[in-house]
Amino acid sequence: MAAAPQPLAPDPAADLALRLALTIRHDGQGGVADDLVDPDGLTRWVHAHAAALPAGELPFTADDAALAAVRDLRAAVRALFARAVPGEPSRADARHLMPVEEALRRLNAAAAAVPVVPHLTWPPGDGPAAGHRAAAAGAPAAAALTAALAHAAIAFLAGPDRTRLRACHAPRCVRYFLKDHPRQEWCSPSCGNRARVARHHDRHRPGAGT
Repeated sequence: MAAAPQPLAPDPAADLALRLALTIRHDGQGGVADDLVDPDGLTRWVHAHAAALPAGELPFTADDAALAAVRDLRAAVRALFARAVPGEPSRADARHLMPVEEALRRLNAAAAAVPVVPHLTWPPGDGPAAGHRAAAAGAPAAAALTAALAHAAIAFLAGPDRTRLRACHAPRCVRYFLKDHPRQEWCSPSCGNRARVARHHDRHRPGAGT
């Protein structure tokens, strides 16, 4: 019996960019949930993803300006994700996507707000690791955060993992995911179950196939 295919781990940039996009998600009850509806939600999200953010982004407490900046960036990232996936984007996304040129402008503007430089770390007993940090200290926290997120999104969209990006087309789902194996169609088993149930209902509704 062949072993089940193992999920491919995304690089850190892909993971951070995806996690930002997935702050909008199916709520499990037929609606859509948004993890970034207020500054407290953004503060919790940043602290939950501290390990993926460059050193110096924490401690962080969001305010209204930071929330607006990150939500604007998220809208740009989701628009570019929709462009990147094969076929059509999520139906739930399609009504709300900004034009691609506007998305590119917002993403590049956020990235340019805080330029970064290569940075090497080499802990005792471990190997060297390359990363990035702000070229100059003292950038406002909101600008530093959105710049870090924009840099991650750019690295992902210009990198090899972009070809694995897919939109989940299960009913009411708005999630993007990285395809781990050729037969994967949905972001999760629960979405696969909902999609199969919906297909069954479509095939057996009155008038179907006539």
